[in-house]
Amino acid sequence: MISFLICLALLIGGYFVYGKIVENTFEPDDRETPAVKINDGVDYVVMPQWKLFLVQLLNIAGLGPIFGAMQGALWGPVVFLWITFGTIFAGGVHDYFSGMLSERNNGASISEVCGIYLGKFMKNVMRVFSVVLLVMVGTVFAVGPAGLIVTLFKNGNVTGLLASPELWLWIILAYYFIATFISIDKIIGRIYPVFGVCLVIMAVGVCIGIFTKSEFVIPEIWSNFRNMHPSATPVWSVMFITVACGAISGFHATQSPLMARCMNSEKQGHFVFYGAMVAEGVIALIWAAAGCSLYEVTGGLSTGLSDILANGQSAAIYDVCSKTMGGIGIVLAMIGVIVCPITSGDTAFRSARLTLADWFGIDQTKYGKRLILCVPLLGAGAIIGHLDYTIIWRYFSWTNQTLAMIVLWTASMYLFQQQKNYWLTAVPATFMSAVSMTYFVYAPECLNLGTAIAYPAGIILAVIFLAIFVRATKRQKKQPEPAA
Repeated sequence: MISFLICLALLIGGYFVYGKIVENTFEPDDRETPAVKINDGVDYVVMPQWKLFLVQLLNIAGLGPIFGAMQGALWGPVVFLWITFGTIFAGGVHDYFSGMLSERNNGASISEVCGIYLGKFMKNVMRVFSVVLLVMVGTVFAVGPAGLIVTLFKNGNVTGLLASPELWLWIILAYYFIATFISIDKIIGRIYPVFGVCLVIMAVGVCIGIFTKSEFVIPEIWSNFRNMHPSATPVWSVMFITVACGAISGFHATQSPLMARCMNSEKQGHFVFYGAMVAEGVIALIWAAAGCSLYEVTGGLSTGLSDILANGQSAAIYDVCSKTMGGIGIVLAMIGVIVCPITSGDTAFRSARLTLADWFGIDQTKYGKRLILCVPLLGAGAIIGHLDYTIIWRYFSWTNQTLAMIVLWTASMYLFQQQKNYWLTAVPATFMSAVSMTYFVYAPECLNLGTAIAYPAGIILAVIFLAIFVRATKRQKKQPEPAA
């Protein structure tokens, strides 16, 4: 329990100390923001800072810091270290720069931002990569909640049309269409803050439940500094890929431009971007602690947690909430497993629309122009929702962290061009390169070459990426800042 409290204190302190270092390195100023300068009433809309924070938190979080953290707890309390230091030195940095570089470039999508600093080839790669990833995320977060709603009805002995997953899939996709199409402040800006508060309350309730019930004891890191995974799955680099939201996630970079288009001042970035990532890290830390403390450990392995996770993420969340909070916890769990994925899905499709709009230069102030993009995007979602995408989805974790790696390299090039401390982002970029490449060589769904080859290969490839970056810096001169 002491190690959990230390990690929690480090996360909170990290926001005020390291987050301030990150902000001072970027040097936000009083220039006119895209929300004020463009203000098209659709995607560029000024919103208050508290609302920006809660919308950003829900955009990047959903169920990610809950289920990912519980999966990470299979390795034991060592996951606390990754959540804590990953959030402070990688995730918060990644989210801040993905948001602020978008803000400095008129709210551009992350693919366009990468192109500005890494070149045309990387821009085109990121365009395709981002759209495919976003449509995949949006579709999965439609199919999953539809299935959960049907399960609830069936458990209540409700049959007929209401128990049809097809009906609920189309209802959710219809909502996605509306949320993707209309102004960001009409639905997302109004209801997201409410659900963001629910996400925070659920985490706080779980934390209080753990501390107030004597049967739950959070294990200490120093007493369990080993791999507790029942399948002996290696910590490096599988745990770092598994726990994405709550440490660092490339998906966040696709969401940050949404809020970059709604800021009234650059100085809001510390609270909105770095702060939301720290909040997500705290949520993930609490859920990882729940996974480590609520379930049986046999022979030093997390067997009890493995058993409950085998029943699915909704069952695991339901079980934790009911054990820690009772009846109110069950209600919060139902909100979490149904609403949170939906709120990540609709912003995924909205981000996909904006990415395509930036790609092809399509003005989004006109209804007809937005329909040109919304209809095919949601149509693709409807088709994919009826396919067996299970195998494809296995690649999501790797592609997600690879995207984070690319965004950190982008930020590094920006800082170099501005003659600022680029090691602030280059170090986590190199680390994430090692994580991503090691997993790609090791994972069964990728090259499947085992740890003996994957470990040295991942390190060597990360060093090569760093060398490529250093060589590129020697060929460039300082670039001018985007005009104020």
